[in-house]
Amino acid sequence: MSEARDDIHVMIIDDHEVVRRGISEVVERADGLSVVAEAGSVAEALTRAKVVRPDVALVDLRLPDGTGIDIIQQLAVEVPTVRPIVLTSFDDDDALDEALHAGAKAYLLKSVRGAEITEVIKAVAAGRVLLDERTLTRRRADHDDPTADLTPSERKVLDLIGEGLSNREIGERLGVAEKTVKNHITSLLSKMGLQRRTQVAAWVAGQRAAGWRAQN
Repeated sequence: MSEARDDIHVMIIDDHEVVRRGISEVVERADGLSVVAEAGSVAEALTRAKVVRPDVALVDLRLPDGTGIDIIQQLAVEVPTVRPIVLTSFDDDDALDEALHAGAKAYLLKSVRGAEITEVIKAVAAGRVLLDERTLTRRRADHDDPTADLTPSERKVLDLIGEGLSNREIGERLGVAEKTVKNHITSLLSKMGLQRRTQVAAWVAGQRAAGWRAQN
């Protein structure tokens, strides 16, 4: 890892060594950037950051002893000059929201081009914030919610289907006739653009498992 006096000092935090090496090579090839430290865990990252005091930290979200959010929050207290950038594989609204409020200056997916990573590092080091409340609101608006038009009753039925209950059991749970449950299901299928009850169950299961904090 080279280091020039006037370079932007970068720290890479990711628990996969191969990923760290790849990112390090991309950063080192860029003019004006130097990788000064790498870390594979929250504890290691905080220890090394206090020693090398990087200008920018590229932070993955999921680490073996915590999260990238933990690192960003701790750095804000212990090494407040560090400007964190989230670099993750999780295209997740909850993760984006947490990163924003923890103090991340940008949020990048690992699918981005190497040149984009280095451009964002330079922009963030120069004081720019590439993620703000308006960006977050606009991004959420771009993600259509298939349940947006469901009535409260249909949402309850949706959740209970996700729990594996039959129509009769859902009727008993909600205190309505089984025919009413069937009507709710017909309506929610239409609104969600689905055709079968099993698709509803699969969709709910997918939503519950998709959160970035879910374990492997």
